[in-house]
Amino acid sequence: MQTNPLKISMKGLRWTLIFVACTGMLRAQSLEDYVQDGLTSNLVLQQKNVTLQQAQQSLNLAKSYFLPTVNVLADYTSGEGGRSIAIPVGDLLNPVYTSLNQVTQSDAFPQVENVKQNFFPKDFYDARVRTSVPLINTDLYVNRTIQSQQVMLRQYDLDAYKRQLVLDIKTAYYNHVAAEAAVKIYESALALVHKNVEINESLLRNGKSLPATLLRSKSELERVKADLNSSRNQVRNARQYLNFLVNRDLDREVNTTSSLEDMPVVMDSSGMVANREEIQMLRVQQGINESSLRLTRLSRLPKVNAFLDLGTQASSWKYNEDSRYYLVGVQLSVPIFQGFRNSITVRQNKLEIQKTEQQFINTNRQLELAATHASNQLQTTIQNYQAAQEQLKSAQSYFHLIEKGYKEGVNSLIEFLDARNQFTNSQLQLNLRQLEVLTAQARVERETASYSFQN
Repeated sequence: MQTNPLKISMKGLRWTLIFVACTGMLRAQSLEDYVQDGLTSNLVLQQKNVTLQQAQQSLNLAKSYFLPTVNVLADYTSGEGGRSIAIPVGDLLNPVYTSLNQVTQSDAFPQVENVKQNFFPKDFYDARVRTSVPLINTDLYVNRTIQSQQVMLRQYDLDAYKRQLVLDIKTAYYNHVAAEAAVKIYESALALVHKNVEINESLLRNGKSLPATLLRSKSELERVKADLNSSRNQVRNARQYLNFLVNRDLDREVNTTSSLEDMPVVMDSSGMVANREEIQMLRVQQGINESSLRLTRLSRLPKVNAFLDLGTQASSWKYNEDSRYYLVGVQLSVPIFQGFRNSITVRQNKLEIQKTEQQFINTNRQLELAATHASNQLQTTIQNYQAAQEQLKSAQSYFHLIEKGYKEGVNSLIEFLDARNQFTNSQLQLNLRQLEVLTAQARVERETASYSFQN
C-alpha cells in the first residue's frame, strides 16, 4: 500500500496561522474564477484540446476500416495498330459456303473475309460499382486498439497541462497580491519618511538641526521612492503575466480586494503521486508498445478480402442485357518472406517495452521525491511565517520606542532610520513569507494531483 508523503510530513503539525475570514472567502472565490477562466481560455490548452480531437478522429478513422468500401470505377479504351492476330475465317468457311450454294442452286451463303484482330480494344468501355469488405484482417483490430490508447494518452497529457496551468495561475495571482502589498508597505514608509523630511526642514529653519540631517532624510526619501517604483513595476509584470495565462488583455486590471492573510490555506492530503497524469501516460504508453508488438506478430497471419462488381461493358457505348455483368471474388494474402523485417521489428518493440518500464520506475520515484520536497517546503515556509510574525512584532515595538525617543531628542536620526528600515523590512518579510506559504501549498497540490477539475 502506497503512503502519501504529504500526509506523513504534515502529521503532528500544530498550526498557529488563521487564514480564514469572510473577505478571505471572497478572495478565494476570486482566485478560483481566474483558475476556471484559464482552464477555459488558455491558448496552449486550446491547442492541446485540438490535438485530443485529432486523436479522436484518428480513432473514428480506424473504426471506419471495418465497414464496406464502395467505389464507382469506369474505363474507356480505344486503339488501333500494334500487335494483332489473323483469324482465317474466310479460308475456313468459304469452301463450305461455295458447296452449299451449288447444292441449293442459290447465293444464300455469301463469301466471308478473313479477320485481322488487333489486341487493342476499339471504342470499349467498362463501368462498374465495386464493393469490398475485409473478412480476416488482424491489423484492423490492433490498430483500433492503438488509436483508442492514443486518445487516452492525449487526454492525460491535457490533464497534466491543466494541473500545471492551475499552479501557474495561482502562483501568478499570489505574486500579484504580494506585489500590491509591497507597494502599500512602501507607500506607508514613504509617507513616514516624507513626514520626517518636513520635520527636519522645520527644525533647520528654526536653527535646531543641521543641514546634514536634512540631506540624510532626503536621501532616504529618494531611496524609498526608488523601491516604490520597483514594486509598482512588479505589480504591472505580475498583472500582465496573470492576464496572459487566462488569455485576457495584458493591461486588464486584476481584482484583488484582500491581502495574502485573508486567503485560506487548505491542507488536502487526499492526493497521491499515483494519481499523477504523468504516471497514467506511461501506463498507456506501455499499452501502446504492447499493442505494437502484437500488431507485428499478427502481421504473419493471412488476410482475406472479398469484393463484388456490378457493371456493364461493351463497345460503341452499347448498353443492353448482354453488356451487364456481376463479378464476385475473394482475395487471399499470405506473407511468406520479408527479409527478416518482422523479426527485427519484434525485437525493437520488446526493447521499447523494456525502456518504458524503466522510465515508469524512474518517473514514479522522481514524482514521489518532488511530492516529499514540496511537503517539506510547505512545512518550512509555515515555520518561517511564524518567525516573521514575531520579527514584525519586535520591529514594530522597537520602531515605536525609537520614534518616540527621536521626537524627544533622545535618539538620533540614524537610529530612527535604522528602526524604520527594520520595521519596513519586517513587513516585507512577512508579506514574502505569506507568499511562500501559499505558493508552497499550490506546489503540494500540484505534486500530489489533489486539485479536482470541474466537469
